[in-house]
Amino acid sequence: MKLKNYIYLLLLTLFLGTSCSDYLDIVPDDVATIDNAFTDRTNAEKFLFTCYNSLPSVTSPSGTAGLCSGDEVWFYPKGTGFISGRLGGTNAWDIGRGLQNSNSPLLNYWDGANNGKNLWIGIRDCNIFLANIHKPQDLEDYERERWEGEVMFLKAYFHYYLLRLYGPIPIVDENLPVSADEAQVRVYREPVDEVAAYIVDLIDKAVLKLPEKIERASSEAGRITKPIALAVKAKLLTLVASPLFNGNPDYSGFTDSRGKDLFAQQYDENKWTVAAQAVKEAIDAAEAAGHKLYYYQTMLQGMSDSTKVKMNIRQSVCEKWNEEMVWPSAENPGKIQELAQAELSSTNNHYSARSLWAPTLRIAEQFYSNNGVPINEDNLWNYAQRYKTRKATANDRYYIEEGYVTANLHFDREPRFYATLGFDGAIWYGNGKLNDKDSYHLEAKRSQYTGYSNVEDFSITGYYAKKLVSYENDLNKNGFTKEGYSFPVIRMADLYLLYAEALNESAGPSEEVYTYLDKVRERAGLKGVKESWTKYSIYPNKPNEKKGLREIIQAERLNELALEGHRFYDLRRWRLADKWMNQPIKGWSVKEKETADYYQLVTVYKREFTFKDYLWPLKVNTTMVNPNLVQSPGW
Repeated sequence: MKLKNYIYLLLLTLFLGTSCSDYLDIVPDDVATIDNAFTDRTNAEKFLFTCYNSLPSVTSPSGTAGLCSGDEVWFYPKGTGFISGRLGGTNAWDIGRGLQNSNSPLLNYWDGANNGKNLWIGIRDCNIFLANIHKPQDLEDYERERWEGEVMFLKAYFHYYLLRLYGPIPIVDENLPVSADEAQVRVYREPVDEVAAYIVDLIDKAVLKLPEKIERASSEAGRITKPIALAVKAKLLTLVASPLFNGNPDYSGFTDSRGKDLFAQQYDENKWTVAAQAVKEAIDAAEAAGHKLYYYQTMLQGMSDSTKVKMNIRQSVCEKWNEEMVWPSAENPGKIQELAQAELSSTNNHYSARSLWAPTLRIAEQFYSNNGVPINEDNLWNYAQRYKTRKATANDRYYIEEGYVTANLHFDREPRFYATLGFDGAIWYGNGKLNDKDSYHLEAKRSQYTGYSNVEDFSITGYYAKKLVSYENDLNKNGFTKEGYSFPVIRMADLYLLYAEALNESAGPSEEVYTYLDKVRERAGLKGVKESWTKYSIYPNKPNEKKGLREIIQAERLNELALEGHRFYDLRRWRLADKWMNQPIKGWSVKEKETADYYQLVTVYKREFTFKDYLWPLKVNTTMVNPNLVQSPGW
């Protein structure tokens, strides 16, 4: 019996992916066979958590594509191996540097290699669980029902995660039996729309079994709920409605050996209607469970209204288990905080604040002016002089140190700019100083306490990821105490902006689209879309046109969700990655001491993003083992 079980576990892995070394991970501790794994509630619960264990990381600097594989953040050049140690490996960033390949793919979630988990093992674990969870006799029916719903969702999510990276994938609804012949084992990649339909069906079944919300966060944080499942369904349907997968002419000839088209050949606007319905269902379920946009409530003595608005943004990410987080990760982003924390004074312990997590210049430029429109559209903002410098006045004191000379680019920007980024002269609220009159500020030129004074730790662009660092951290001469938080996988602002996007794509501009955009803008301290563009944009009619409103919605997502891992996936599904990720990575001349020299643009890296990078490659050896698995286009 034991041998048969092992064969049963190994068979699909051999043909879906060639890495089999971790197959025993599916067996809970001290349990020899699958039969024993479901003898009672305790062992079945271990298997449940084994299924959860296959969830890809959302906070790993080396293993999370959304954080480091695009053009959003950068690090100083590799060479000595030091940076690899700081990041825990550089697989994610190497993708950002254009080094993805088919011989040994980076973040390989198909075979399980190079900081990627083998998600087919996760799917197989889920199938084993669902086939055996009826066996424990000491498991209450209500609990069995919930566990089934959780694992159904996880199985759907693993398929979704693979679809998002690779496009067409096999559908593994049941594990193959030991008696399976060669034809059964050599599975095919299935068309995108068929995979999506399968995932939707699985989520719909899971939703009927899932709880509305987590009642005991202390013991069940990170467990799947109905709003989480519906939110992932919404994101899936938005993905397949988006230009990457919806009638993309680049994939018009992508077929398998059966002659089967793996992508829909014609654009279908109705997919956006279906997506809009799904997002609204997710929003309704989330709101019914108590989720809403986060507003910072604690008005500390000496805190200005301007700082409170910034805290709305920072703490929507860093306030543990806050009400906006539809899906809060149970991972502690301590490594991110260490890498993102800027040095705040000459007396702090530099070794604990790495300052490495460096947002790029294009992220600094994408945020709006304080009038709520792009800086290159604002009829009052001097875009041509943005790289020149000036001295901050008392009017700037909540954002820039009074009397400090910094770039024009840093003045008169929206609150999300100041909440998200640190820069030379920027106010950095918190970390032991909770009075606006006594806040830290950054000094980022060479040999200044925040800047390039240590060959190991510095921002290569001159920008710092403030949004990812809790204001409650304590950085002092003795070290760095980090306040942990639950990194958001999906939050309400994400869903509101997805809904606005789907509505606009399906039916064009409407009051409902403006309503959901303006919910997010209001929390960020901005006026409504139509009012802002009418008063301040050189394109005042932009919100009234479908194409113009599409650009506004995309900008809102890039600004609101900056540094949270969404930009990488959004630019891909919009088919804009080759436009943005194919541009040089730029920053300030951070090794210079003098202001005039520091504020010169430098090219940090010239990267390439081509057609083939939209879908990740299968390992060459994997396609040799199973010739039915056609390679991704371009690889």
